Amino acid sequence: MTTEANWLVSLWDEAKAASMSEPEKLLYRSNLLGSDKRVTNYGGGNTSAKVFQADPLSGDDAEVLWVKGSGGDVGSIKMDGFSTLYMDKLRALKGKYRGVAFEDEMVGYLPHCTFNLNPRAASIDTPLHAYVPKAHVDHMHPDAIIAIAAAKDSKAMTQEIFGDDIGWLPWKKPGYELGLWLEKFCLENPNAKGVVLESHGLFTWDDDAKTCYELTLEIINKAIAYFDAKTADVPAFGGANHKSLACSERRDIAAKLMPAIRGFVSGQQPMVGNFVDSETVLEFVNAKDMPALAALGTSCPDHFLRTKICPLVVDFDPEKNNIDAVLKGLEAQIATYRKGYEAYYDRCKHDNSPALRDPNAVVYLIPGVGMITFAKDRATARISGEFYVNAINVMRGAAVVSEYCGLPEQEAFDIEYWLLEEAKLQRMPKPKSLAGQIALVTGGAGGIGAATAERYLSEGACVMLADINEESLAATYDNLTSRYGADVVRTVVMNVTDEDAVAEAYAYTSVEFGGVDILVSNAGIASSAPVEDTTLALWNKNMEILSTGYFLVSREAFKIMRVQNMGGSIVFVASKNGLAASPNAAAYCTAKASEIHLARCLALEGAEAGIRVNVVNPDAVLRGSKIWEGEWLDQRADTYGTDKEGLEEMYRNRSLLKLSVLPEDIAEAAYFFASDKSAKSTGNIINVDAGNVQAFTR
Repeated sequence: MTTEANWLVSLWDEAKAASMSEPEKLLYRSNLLGSDKRVTNYGGGNTSAKVFQADPLSGDDAEVLWVKGSGGDVGSIKMDGFSTLYMDKLRALKGKYRGVAFEDEMVGYLPHCTFNLNPRAASIDTPLHAYVPKAHVDHMHPDAIIAIAAAKDSKAMTQEIFGDDIGWLPWKKPGYELGLWLEKFCLENPNAKGVVLESHGLFTWDDDAKTCYELTLEIINKAIAYFDAKTADVPAFGGANHKSLACSERRDIAAKLMPAIRGFVSGQQPMVGNFVDSETVLEFVNAKDMPALAALGTSCPDHFLRTKICPLVVDFDPEKNNIDAVLKGLEAQIATYRKGYEAYYDRCKHDNSPALRDPNAVVYLIPGVGMITFAKDRATARISGEFYVNAINVMRGAAVVSEYCGLPEQEAFDIEYWLLEEAKLQRMPKPKSLAGQIALVTGGAGGIGAATAERYLSEGACVMLADINEESLAATYDNLTSRYGADVVRTVVMNVTDEDAVAEAYAYTSVEFGGVDILVSNAGIASSAPVEDTTLALWNKNMEILSTGYFLVSREAFKIMRVQNMGGSIVFVASKNGLAASPNAAAYCTAKASEIHLARCLALEGAEAGIRVNVVNPDAVLRGSKIWEGEWLDQRADTYGTDKEGLEEMYRNRSLLKLSVLPEDIAEAAYFFASDKSAKSTGNIINVDAGNVQAFTR
């Protein structure tokens, strides 16, 4: 039954828009459209406006096309995200066009049409906007419209729903020829307000920015209402074949599957995972028709580029909970997918096709559990999952009212291995040194932990911050996500001495990111007391946190790293006191010495699996350190006969280099041991203490 609650509502604020220029209204319209995933997915679709502006050379009015540039996202685009091109030059390009066999060469002419030396590269969709004879054009990828575009009787459905207001064009790969098709349609149908492109999306247009925006919403709402009415009482995807496991059980299965899958698919580069078990996903993965529909692949080119030719359906049976058998057979199942993908490449390749890319699946569907996606970084994995949810919505609508049709295999290949798409990939910046790496940092809310996390994030890693202090953890999370984004940082409250809590933290990390490559064992305390005043409780507390805690987090890291079979790096943040004794600190120094020897033992055990274990020994890192708050500071000041203010100066002056040691200095050493710069180092110690002769290792 149709419910207006499902419909899109205009967010246009006339008072806000009144003072805007036409390019500013374009930006405003674009951001409004991109704010709702029902209108378009991340990076999908584009918008444009034709504006008269003064030519920077002649001063005369020139008609300028403002259009979303290559690789942008309408929801987050800024003014510098638009390409600007002379319309008279774009029209002149028609004289250079040699036909559809040569349409890709037209992209090379677009820079010659640039207005005002704008450096933003124009996208392949530029001609689609340029040749529509209206001032404002929206091209969106709404699920409800693509469900029409992907249906077997797409043309008839378009006429049924929209009448003569919206036309229909058959599938054509985006490019110059499609731009000419759109122009021809507009000239032959002057009263039309837009067009549905088969297996692609929606174009709408008008001469007013607000009217164009609200027209786009109106057309999408008509499609939503149509599907609401048609699908209200019809079981989606042929009805349920499986029941979903409970939420905690779903996450337990995902935590076991994701490191295993990650290990098999990270041959070319480390991959990062994303897990989704929303109602939409569960309805699909549990359905009778899911395997057949999944095999058809997606329809919209944007969906396809993000999700590959088709997903891999994992052989999990939620009723039998056969996870052990699934894990045992996973390598063979993934190998079968690879062979199928390679066969698809061989069937469809052209003489000039780019080389075969990574043949592993992006999307993994697990009945009763949900969907996993893997990609080169966390944001891409998440966005790939969002695109497949779009595809699920499309399949739901098209399969109920008609017959769902995926993009034909050859057309899909020609999009995926398009030379223009390959050129875009080749222009991508070189990955950062820790791209795709996943780190867990204990004591992550302290000075050293937070500085190390930031150093890793700056090099492209994902970081799980683990700490016992929930308040400090939240503050550190807010600080880091404000600069690196929410995709790459997670937090978990964890006591390193609690065996179950440690295991749960690693399971959480596996579900959020896919596994673990780097452990920074940094959680700590400090105590100071003469030996005769050292209670058994104080001794045990030091040993539990600084020795047993390091053992527990390392043991769990080893388990996941062995499953992944990708190697790994474990970094212990120990202390100068593990090598050099200090007065009135027997419990602390002994526990730190235990850490160092544990690292040596683990280096021996991990070497055959490529797991490196190394130690960073700080000394007197007062700034930002949690252990230097409270009693430890008072105790050490008393031991050395100084006050709080003089303690840092005392430590600096006693060092050989007469320098203070900062959290960032320890983070740099922790980065060295995590990176390939130390690929041939294990069982080693770096002292970051500004020089202390007693702590020299040899």
